[in-house]
Amino acid sequence: MSAVTATKPTVSVSSVLVRAQGLLSALNLHWTGVGLLALVNLYLLAQMGFLWNAASNHNAGAMAQQRIALRTAEIAAQPLRGLDAKLARATEEADKFSRQRLPASDSEVAGELGTLTKKQAVRLTRAQYFHDPVLAGSAGELTEVRIDATLSGDYRALVQFINSLERDNLFFVIHTETLTGQQSGTVNLRLGMTTYERGAVAQGPTTPESKTAGSADAASGGPAR
Repeated sequence: MSAVTATKPTVSVSSVLVRAQGLLSALNLHWTGVGLLALVNLYLLAQMGFLWNAASNHNAGAMAQQRIALRTAEIAAQPLRGLDAKLARATEEADKFSRQRLPASDSEVAGELGTLTKKQAVRLTRAQYFHDPVLAGSAGELTEVRIDATLSGDYRALVQFINSLERDNLFFVIHTETLTGQQSGTVNLRLGMTTYERGAVAQGPTTPESKTAGSADAASGGPAR
């Protein structure tokens, strides 16, 4: 009986090379390149999308900040609109107040006090005037006139005098009130008040000597200047 020897098929080097050459043919290399380019393009598109989104968000934030800044500027400018007309109106009102409610001299103040005391049946026994310039040298120059006055009369009449003085057309500001005596009889009232005269006092601030003279004039109902 003859022996049958089985032999394994052998792969030659030449066949492997042929197969590798087939795989690395020009067509295969072409499609490989196309795939790589597609991957690169997808990566670049993704990066562009991220950048566009970031830029859009930044622009939206910048636009929002600009809108807020513009609105803030509009609100800040609102009080300044029509400022010229407001200043003119305020100046006109200040001039009207000065003409109608501020006295021009001490004699006008003394005359008004005399009218009020006579109306309320009280007696002005003493009044001293002290002068201080306000806004000296300007178009709106005034003279502050502080008055230290002493009055006597019935308690109820003195209360009514204070009330009429506060409501008087001539401008008075009462800052001190001192009552002495009995409420049922004659009482004395020491009153400290302030008004303002238009313009400057011709003789300048009151001196101690002119205070005494002014007191006598005011008490008698005559001019203090």
